[in-house]
Amino acid sequence: MPLHFPPAPAPALRSVLTALGSPTAVREARTPALRAAQQPATPELPLPVHVLDRLTPEGVSATRLAGWRFLIRCGDHAVAAAETVLTPDGWAFSHFFEGPYVASTERALRQAETAPQAYQPRLLSMPSLYMLTLWLRGDTSDDGATGHPAPADVLVPLAPAPPGIASHRPHRVADLLPLLTHRAKSGRLMRSPA
Repeated sequence: MPLHFPPAPAPALRSVLTALGSPTAVREARTPALRAAQQPATPELPLPVHVLDRLTPEGVSATRLAGWRFLIRCGDHAVAAAETVLTPDGWAFSHFFEGPYVASTERALRQAETAPQAYQPRLLSMPSLYMLTLWLRGDTSDDGATGHPAPADVLVPLAPAPPGIASHRPHRVADLLPLLTHRAKSGRLMRSPA
């Protein structure tokens, strides 16, 4: 089924397009692949980035929208990502980056396109577990800015995943969150960085 990407806020997209058009922003970014790109760079696949600050004994606390991430495509694959954040003046470009999560996100999205059900893709960060997942929300009708993982939603851990968690293996929230809650409570993984 096709993925239903929530529409990114227009100011967030504009800020990324402005940064891509700025030789200074691209040259100063710590993204050699973006600086060396021979083809035009385009922001695609907007994903709201939600943060789950803590897992409760019940399994989940509310998430908060931390930003929007755009994969930056040059040619046939993503070479970097752009992050935007909400400021008092509205959505603003934060930074470009590259690394394993860019390719891992792209791979997880390709896998999700083959799912038998339609989903709204998001990213869910769990800082206390050093974990980033592709969150496939079953409710495709909202704007991507609110909500918390429903039991039937799917989480796909992105690589690199914490020890003992397989990357790119889809899990229903109802199945994965109890395991993550136990890990967070038992302290088997390190605490969130300061």
